[in-house]
Amino acid sequence: MAKANAFYAQSGGVTAVINATACGVIETARKNRDTIAKVYAGRNGILGALNEELIDTSKEGTKAIAGLRQTPSGAFGSCRYKLKSVEENAREYNRLIDVFKAHNIRYFFYNGGGDSQDTANKVAQLSASKGYEMQCIGVPKTVDNDLPFTDCCPGFGSVAKYVAISTREAALDVASMCETSTKIFVLEVMGRHAGWIAAAAGLAQEQKGDAPHIILLPEVPFQQAKFIRKVKESVKDCGYCVIVVSEGAQYKDGTFLADSGAGKDAFGHTQLGGVAPMIAELIKSKTGYKYHWAVADYLQRAARHIASATDVEQAYALGKAAVEFAVAGKTAVMPTIVRTSDKPYRWKIGEAKLSRVANVERKMPKNFISSDGFGITASARRYLAPLIAGEDYPSYRDGLPQYVRLKNELVKKRLPAKW
Repeated sequence: MAKANAFYAQSGGVTAVINATACGVIETARKNRDTIAKVYAGRNGILGALNEELIDTSKEGTKAIAGLRQTPSGAFGSCRYKLKSVEENAREYNRLIDVFKAHNIRYFFYNGGGDSQDTANKVAQLSASKGYEMQCIGVPKTVDNDLPFTDCCPGFGSVAKYVAISTREAALDVASMCETSTKIFVLEVMGRHAGWIAAAAGLAQEQKGDAPHIILLPEVPFQQAKFIRKVKESVKDCGYCVIVVSEGAQYKDGTFLADSGAGKDAFGHTQLGGVAPMIAELIKSKTGYKYHWAVADYLQRAARHIASATDVEQAYALGKAAVEFAVAGKTAVMPTIVRTSDKPYRWKIGEAKLSRVANVERKMPKNFISSDGFGITASARRYLAPLIAGEDYPSYRDGLPQYVRLKNELVKKRLPAKW
C-alpha cells in the first residue's frame, strides 16, 4: 500500500491507561513514516470520522505524546455510539468512506471494548465491500475485563489495583471504629455482567477474617436470606463486615438489584442506579447495624496515580502491536495478551479475529468463585495478582500529578458539513 494516513479513536468508558495505548499507536506510527504519513485522532471517537473532526497529532511534540503514557482519561475524547448495520444505515457508512477518501486514510485503529470491536469489524467489512483498501485493527480496552481471547484487557489491572487498595484501606478504618460506631461498609464498583473488578477486591485479603468479607458478583444470583446470614456471621466473628458489590449484581431472574428504571444507553445497556445504598439499607432494615457506603464510580477508572505497572506496559504494547499489524498488512484483527506463565508472570502479544471478538462478553469462570459464592478462589488470586503488580507513578509537581493537555488541532474539513 502507498503511504497514507491513519485514523485512531477512543471509544466507550475511558481508563487510567487508554492514553498509554494512544501513545503506543502514535509513537510506533512515527517510527513508520515511510508507510504512515500522519495519525489523525477522531474527536469523540467514531463521531470524529462521521463529523470530519480529525485531530492532527503531528502538531503535538514528542514530549507531549510521550506524556500520554502517564495521563488518564481519553486525550481525544470518547463516545458511546454504536454503528448500526450497513442495511440499517448505509448513509453513515458512505460518510465514513467519503471522509477516509478525502483525507487519504488507509489505516483504522479503534480503541475500546466489545461494542468498539464490533465497530472496527463493521468498518473492515465496509472497506472490503466498497473496494477501499484499508487495514482495520481493533485495539482492546475495557475496565470490565470482559473481552474474549485475551488474557486481560488494558484498563482492568489499574482498576483492580485501585479497588483492592481502597478495600484494604477502608476496612482498616471500619475495623478501628466498629466497637462503638460503623459495622458495615459497602463499596460499589463497576461491572455490568462480569464481576472481574469486584473479584479483584479479594486481593486485599492477607489472612482469614480480612476484608472483603463478602463480594457480590453478577455471576452469582443474589439470595437475600443467605446474604444477611453471612453479614451477621462476619460481624459476630470480626466485629464488622466489608462488602464489595458489582453494579451488575442481580437476582436469579436476571433483574439487576440496582435497575434504576431510567431506560437504556446508546449501546442498549440498562441504566443502573446505586446498588451500594440499596444493599446498605437492606442490612440496616434486617440487622439494625450502622453503615457507610461508597461508589467508586469514575474514581476507579481515572486513578492513574496508582496505576498498575503491568497494565501500563500492556496498554502501550497493544497500541504498538496494532500499528505493527496494520503495517504488516493485517486487517479485521485485534492484538491480544497471551499469558505464558503465572509465576513468574510472563506474557506475549497474540491476535484474534474481530468477527469472533465483537459483542462477546467473558464472565468470571466458576472455578474463580468460592463455593459459597461470596469470595474468590486460589485460582482467581493466581490470575489476578500479576495484573495489579508494580507501580508506574506519574511525575508530580506541587504535590499533584502532572498530566498532559494536548492542543488537539483539527484538520481543515474537505467535505460539506451536511451529509
